[in-house]
Amino acid sequence: MLWVDKYRPRTLDKIIAHEEIAQNLKKLVSEHDCPHLLFYGPTGSGKKTLVMALLKQMFGPGVEKVKLENKMWKIDAGTRTIELELTMLSSTHHVEMNPSDAGFQDRYIVQEIIKEMARNRPVDTKGKKGFKVLVLNEVDKLSREAQHSLRRTMEKYSASCRLILCCNSSSKVTEAVRSRCLNIRVNAPTEEQIIKVLEFIGKKENLQLPPGLTARIAAQSNRNLRRAILSFETCRVQQYPFTINQALPPLDWEQYVSEIASDIMKEQSPKRLFSVRGKIYELLVNCIPPEIILKKLLSELLKKLDSELKHEVCHWAAYYEHRMRLGQKAIFHIEAFVANQSLVQMEPVSSFDHLKDSLCASFSRISYV
Repeated sequence: MLWVDKYRPRTLDKIIAHEEIAQNLKKLVSEHDCPHLLFYGPTGSGKKTLVMALLKQMFGPGVEKVKLENKMWKIDAGTRTIELELTMLSSTHHVEMNPSDAGFQDRYIVQEIIKEMARNRPVDTKGKKGFKVLVLNEVDKLSREAQHSLRRTMEKYSASCRLILCCNSSSKVTEAVRSRCLNIRVNAPTEEQIIKVLEFIGKKENLQLPPGLTARIAAQSNRNLRRAILSFETCRVQQYPFTINQALPPLDWEQYVSEIASDIMKEQSPKRLFSVRGKIYELLVNCIPPEIILKKLLSELLKKLDSELKHEVCHWAAYYEHRMRLGQKAIFHIEAFVANQSLVQMEPVSSFDHLKDSLCASFSRISYV
């Protein structure tokens, strides 16, 4: 078992990075009137850990007895019947799912599937928890229609279910949904908190830690606790006993993005654009979020570009990041950004006219998808 799972705090009392939030959640549970909750914060900050510890505080160890199932749903959408397959993680007390996985059809997930679950009030032998909890991940990626349906569901079935929503940015969640939840901001842990967690794991594993190793891992993690723990375990696998100047392994996907940036700088041609497109596809297939790819690619390009070009590149990165959120096919918008960088870097001379025409034609096909 990976350390990130092995040493994940199972109760609110054992939370290290967010002790104040954990204590507030304990008070909330003790009052026996838990509202809908919205946890928001950056990736790797500990939202999921807090949610699972909260559920265990509410219902006991029964929430850890979960099953993973791929369930097929048939939904009547007026003139046609839609079949949706959804992966869910469930126990007797809660159900966890990601409605945004349905893409264009996410509103049907909210309208029908969640309603069906919310109608089924659980039998509570102790008479204290007469509701079931629905944990919805990546709520900020839901469409407007789905979020409006979610609001109505929260109002209508609040007696039989509680919703715990998780997202990276609350600004992408509608005000109607946010106002019906208790909003809990989960900040990225500080480097000191990450060091404390790494030292705790090292003590449990009986490791001899050289001075400064945990500090260097924390600094490289960019305040992402999950990344720090994975990097720490990788160091243990690669070399133990540790050395004072031990090299920290970079993430494979970050190296790959750096190679893509180098390819863009070396040559600006349709052939190179096609090659880069294949590498971006590979990253997406391996579940690297498109927003993260675009952000990292921008960061790598800024290291290589002249100062007079940096402002324009940042402008186009923001433009295509916005278009990517409005559209559905991330690859089109990332590729459009890459092609645009080819135009930005090229000199406006006649020898390049045929290449500019080719790339501009590609923009016209993909910029509105």
